Amino acid sequence: MFKFLRLFRRNSNREVTDSLYEAIVASARQPVFYSQWDVPDTPIGRYEMLSIHMFLFLQRASSGSDALVHLSQDLTDEFFKDVDHSLRELGIGDAGVPKRMKKLAKMFYGRADSYARALAAEDKEALEAALSRNIMPQRDTPWPQVGHLASYIERATKSLASQEDSEFLSGRINFPVAE
Repeated sequence: MFKFLRLFRRNSNREVTDSLYEAIVASARQPVFYSQWDVPDTPIGRYEMLSIHMFLFLQRASSGSDALVHLSQDLTDEFFKDVDHSLRELGIGDAGVPKRMKKLAKMFYGRADSYARALAAEDKEALEAALSRNIMPQRDTPWPQVGHLASYIERATKSLASQEDSEFLSGRINFPVAE
């Protein structure tokens, strides 16, 4: 789907990449996810929400122009650099970072695949099941708010589909407000 890291390639879209990534992070940090929909406000819960928003952008970009596909790779690189930086801020040493990065990358691509399949099939139950399994794996009881998150993802998918490639290539992305 998307190549992992191209660390040694110069990013000719730095301002655009930074602008898009900041908007993705801001959308992933909407307080309603954590305060009303019970997504854990922990490093892994925030990773899950960031992963969802990255997936949404990458899913949209995959059907876009060649320039947008290239930009999506720059954004993927930025995402994984940010994850690497976050691991180091959490106190993970140099020896432990590559192992954890490999695990987090595998988690990301596995989640992206399950979310993409559920959305393609227009199967909200499958999307809810994937979200519950990924975001609340230790929960013994059903997660009542998962339907809100699934609906948000469906709305975001439609919203991003309606945005022109030129908007993304200019560094603008609009996610819906989570309500």
